[in-house]
Amino acid sequence: MSFRDIFKSKFLEGSGNAEFSLTDTVLAIGASFLLGLFIFFIYKVTYQGVMFNRQFGVSLVALSMIATLILIAVTSNVVLSLGMVGALSIVRFRTAIKDPLDIVFLFWAIGVGIVLGAAPAGGMAMYLLAIIGSLLIGLILFIFVNVKSAGGASYILVVECKDNAAEKNAEEIVKSGAKRYAVKSKTVSRGYIEVSYEVKLKGDDTEFVNQVSSANGVDKAVLVSYNGDYMA
Repeated sequence: MSFRDIFKSKFLEGSGNAEFSLTDTVLAIGASFLLGLFIFFIYKVTYQGVMFNRQFGVSLVALSMIATLILIAVTSNVVLSLGMVGALSIVRFRTAIKDPLDIVFLFWAIGVGIVLGAAPAGGMAMYLLAIIGSLLIGLILFIFVNVKSAGGASYILVVECKDNAAEKNAEEIVKSGAKRYAVKSKTVSRGYIEVSYEVKLKGDDTEFVNQVSSANGVDKAVLVSYNGDYMA
């Protein structure tokens, strides 16, 4: 018997009815639901954006369960697995992911779903892998996302001035009131100067912003927190 005949026979054997254990399937999907909730919780407590997106958190739970369901179906039948690969290859996602951490949570949810989808065939070891791995990943994200840097949080100070004298006066106030500062951008037009500074505060003291705003020739001073995106 040639390799071609062996492959054909094995393929035909695997093209019959899909076989899976109902108990193992329910257990795997239930475990993916619980771990998806854990991923949702970590996402919520480590979120650093402006407004918390609850829909994205719920989608993490659903994504882990869907990945588990797909992998169980793929491993139960050879023909079904080929059809599933073809169907998923034409799916295109158009939603823009702005925060790199969102991509981390998406891959985490998918990874948990894949591991638990292999649990009916792999046994208890896959459940332990998913649980221990999720606990470690959640702990690492919680520590590194919430820990504050040694230099303190960064802020962007936007100052609108009327002339060069007002700009120099405002910069002197920023220099004396901030722990550290650097010019990030400058826009100049007739009778209008806008300068953006990246500043490190001395503790939580923002009194110097009031001094900048009330300085002669300064029209407005705006301080916003900065973590890669502008946040009010």
